[in-house]
Amino acid sequence: QVQLVESGGGSVQAGGSLRLSCAASGRTFVSYTMGWFRQPPGKDREFVAAISGSGYRTYYADSVKGRFTISRDNDKNMVYLQMNSLKPEDTAVYYCAATFNWLRATMIGEYDYWGQGTQVTVSS
Repeated sequence: QVQLVESGGGSVQAGGSLRLSCAASGRTFVSYTMGWFRQPPGKDREFVAAISGSGYRTYYADSVKGRFTISRDNDKNMVYLQMNSLKPEDTAVYYCAATFNWLRATMIGEYDYWGQGTQVTVSS
């Protein structure tokens, strides 16, 4: 069982930066691939980024590649999403999630545990 709690959301102007954090409970955190997803207003939830249990492998959606960076600290049971050069279209509720399946890390249905989400609003 893993419990996930996101923090760090807020409002920012276009071009600004935010850093999201996700705190995970449980002693098997290193076993999980961790992902960030987002749900824009009126749209479906979509994949943003994922990081393997070791932290050596990462994968990004094309829409955020080069602007967002996912990282993790396994000693602290934390995963982060550094978001730079934010755009209004990045406005969404951002969710942290955990799965054992790195090979299908872009797929929402593969994730067993989800946080409650944190709102990110980017104004133009």
